[in-house]
Amino acid sequence: MKVQLAERLRRADFQGDFLEMILVAATKPGIISFAGGLPNPASFPVDELAKAAQEVLHEDGVIALQYSTSAGFLPLRRYIAERYAKSGIILDPDDIIITNGSQQALDLVSGALLDDGDVVVVERPCYLAALQVFHLYNPVVRTVELTPEGVAVDELREIIERDKPKFFYSVPNFQNPTGLTYSEAVRHGVAESLRGSDTMILEDNPYGDLRFRGLPGTSFHTLLGEQCLMFGSFSKIVSPGLRIGWIACTNKELREQIVSYKQRVDMHTNIFGQMVLARYLQDCDLEAHIEKIKELYGHQADVMLGAMSRYFPEGTRWTKPDGGMFIWAELPEGLQAVQLADAAAKAGVAIAAGDPFYEVDRGVRTMRLNYTNCDDGAIEKGIRILGDLIRKMQQ
Repeated sequence: MKVQLAERLRRADFQGDFLEMILVAATKPGIISFAGGLPNPASFPVDELAKAAQEVLHEDGVIALQYSTSAGFLPLRRYIAERYAKSGIILDPDDIIITNGSQQALDLVSGALLDDGDVVVVERPCYLAALQVFHLYNPVVRTVELTPEGVAVDELREIIERDKPKFFYSVPNFQNPTGLTYSEAVRHGVAESLRGSDTMILEDNPYGDLRFRGLPGTSFHTLLGEQCLMFGSFSKIVSPGLRIGWIACTNKELREQIVSYKQRVDMHTNIFGQMVLARYLQDCDLEAHIEKIKELYGHQADVMLGAMSRYFPEGTRWTKPDGGMFIWAELPEGLQAVQLADAAAKAGVAIAAGDPFYEVDRGVRTMRLNYTNCDDGAIEKGIRILGDLIRKMQQ
């Protein structure tokens, strides 16, 4: 028989192809991988989670192994709301929807808001897995240039006024892939561009807790209220394998529709994992744990930046993040990152060429480097290999 796939799956998936390559490279034995966005496994609280799992099964095993509510485990939603309150954002636990990672948050909101041909706006460059999700719903994707201070506000305003997009997707803190953070001026400019329109902003903030320098910026929810949906995740601060993220939505009508849609899609997120995480958060000091991660990542970022200064040739430029997991580098004129990625893979180093992070651009000279999943020696060796290869490409 011939399998009759849906059109959404038959459409070319440029981002998906690259995402699979990145994930495979990140787990391939013997390769130095700067390609993925993997947290350092040294940060995983294995013993604490094992203890929490035993306690949950011993005390509440029947609940943990039964079906549950679509919105998520109430104690976990309450914890998230209380943590937001510490940063001045007041939410009710009912405003929180627990998801299967923040990736499902993107899918649920897209499914709830998008019809074929609707306009969405993303940063240029953009998180490639977000582009992958959006493409499933066949929107028209507009892009806004990302500058060292954040998105180009005038360009965003023009698109909002002209195209009336359903939403603007933004990663304002240590953006994936660039590591850049929006300035306060840009945050307020974005808010002014959106205020009074029907365009929502999806504020994806998986890296915001990983700040190892400077002070946090203002959330778009503070500036725009219910016009902003906030996405968060425990993947970078506890464990990605738990696959637990959330949507914070203060618009009651939209929140109810998202919960209803989630119920139809997957019933509910793994309740056992939610209860184990909630017990871990109850018994352990998450903030102290995050401080250790920030110290580790700040050190690893400095090691990579130092190695890039020593080994990369003149004409190569890169961002200097104050947190998060990524450095965005630009090769000298005339070079393509895809060619470097191919040569680097043969030399035992994996990188993420910049192409899949763009909606249209191809043959770009930008690349994303992840510093969190390699030790100091591997970072030093891998960057030296990349530097040698760039010089050979220049000849």
